Amino acid sequence: MNRMEPHFLAIFMIALSFPLFVQSLVRHYNFSVVLKNETKLCSTKSFVTVNGKFPGPTLYAREDDTVIVRVTNHVKHEVTIHWHGIKQLRTCWSDGPAYVTQCPIKTGQSFVYNFTITGQRGTLLWHAHITWLRATVHGAIVLLPKRGIPYPFPKPDKEKIIILGEWWKSDVEAVVNQATNSGLPPNISDAHTINGYPGPAPGCISQGYTLHVESGKTYLLRIINAALNDELFFKIADHKLTVVEADASYLKPFETDTIFLSPGQTTNVLLTANKLVGKYLIATTPFMDAPIGFDNVSSTATLHYKGTPSYTKTILTSIPPLNATPITKTFTDSLRSINSNTYPTKVSSTIDHSLLFAITVGINPCDTCTNGNKLVSAINNITFLMPTTSLLQAHYYNIKGIFTDDFPANPPMVFDYTGTNQPDNLHTENGTRVYRLNFNSSVQIVLQGTAMIAPENHPFHLHGYNFFVVGQGLGNFDREKDPLRFNLVDPVERNTLSVPNNGWVAIRFRADNPGVWFLHCHLEVHTTWGLKMAFIVDNGRGFNESTLPPPKDLPKC
Repeated sequence: MNRMEPHFLAIFMIALSFPLFVQSLVRHYNFSVVLKNETKLCSTKSFVTVNGKFPGPTLYAREDDTVIVRVTNHVKHEVTIHWHGIKQLRTCWSDGPAYVTQCPIKTGQSFVYNFTITGQRGTLLWHAHITWLRATVHGAIVLLPKRGIPYPFPKPDKEKIIILGEWWKSDVEAVVNQATNSGLPPNISDAHTINGYPGPAPGCISQGYTLHVESGKTYLLRIINAALNDELFFKIADHKLTVVEADASYLKPFETDTIFLSPGQTTNVLLTANKLVGKYLIATTPFMDAPIGFDNVSSTATLHYKGTPSYTKTILTSIPPLNATPITKTFTDSLRSINSNTYPTKVSSTIDHSLLFAITVGINPCDTCTNGNKLVSAINNITFLMPTTSLLQAHYYNIKGIFTDDFPANPPMVFDYTGTNQPDNLHTENGTRVYRLNFNSSVQIVLQGTAMIAPENHPFHLHGYNFFVVGQGLGNFDREKDPLRFNLVDPVERNTLSVPNNGWVAIRFRADNPGVWFLHCHLEVHTTWGLKMAFIVDNGRGFNESTLPPPKDLPKC
């Protein structure tokens, strides 16, 4: 049984070039559009992909490479591509979120993304960054070290990419449009996938993905959670996994049997094929510690040792409970940056901007919705409205009336964020408001979960930067006591983190990358509801501390 095939396609044309001190390498990929009907899996449907693949093609580069990607849109939807986790130093125009750094690419048009890999190596992902198209428009980014620079862990014999995702039997754009019209939550996905295969699932026919291994060899698994709305566990029956990297940042290695990833997060692990020859179940299952609707269908694959007889039964594994908060906490607490002479951890000890962002779900009036109201999300009671001109263009050309730079640094009202004493007024304020940062200023953000309407974990992603997770806890953040327990020695460095249900997370970063940078929940349902904001980082001194001019082919709104 083949994996899911596309009906509509977008085009990638990729060229990589290496620095002058090594042999130049350019890779060109020319792709054509094909139309196919999908009838072999969960349902007959059409869906958007890149180059006819689901998941899409893997982008390979080395640290210091320049990456040039020409994206041509051959579908009826407008599209953009975001290079999730790439720092985009001074190349904000290539970041990809629609109406934040660019207008979307219209049908029949192209745009060239151009950026350099600076100080990064590991695994990231790319995905569509407009509406819900990233459900099927996504793929891996593999960033290799500079030539001659080894991994800071034992060299694996082989490397494998594992992409976890979600699958809807219906068109995801129709799903989100229906939810928008009703003002209610959208339909949940019908299955989870491993490298495009759902495995056994109600109404789905698939043999599932097979990971082939040989006894005695060690494999580097590059694991990506590309799901839209679900945090996921990952396990392989009877096998331990050594975690060595998260979000393209090296870690102090530790061993576990269960990996936990929020949407947008990546984790590299070492797998040693040291068990008896046979077949072993691979399982990805959802995590949810709140009583709300979600896709609770497990997806499975098979680890298959070379030489295993065909009649061999698959060895099964137990899966974590849906609300296995202790497992998520143990995994998260184990993540520590490597903090070596080669890869030092540089956390700001002084803070120029100290921000407290309260995450809420509210209800606002909606004249066009079924019940006259709609669910919304907000940061500091601001439900972010996307403009019709990109924020970066408005900022760069000083276009008035697109946004205001008065996003609140603290909640407008102090209350018991995680307790039972919640505000009576559930309405939020709509606005396109950003927060302005001086170049090279040090920033601390405390993301505070709340108990309003639907408390749950929130995976937050910051564009343009990595940040250090210096502290986290349950309940309300205490400005006096909690900073005394911050880890400023070896905190994990990430681009996406999970704010615990009814808890808080503190992050720090230095605003040394000018431009406009998105901060948003990476649960697509909450981003749609307005759980997002943006930072403007002003230029520093001179050309090297300023945003580069816009490319000539920048799409127009």
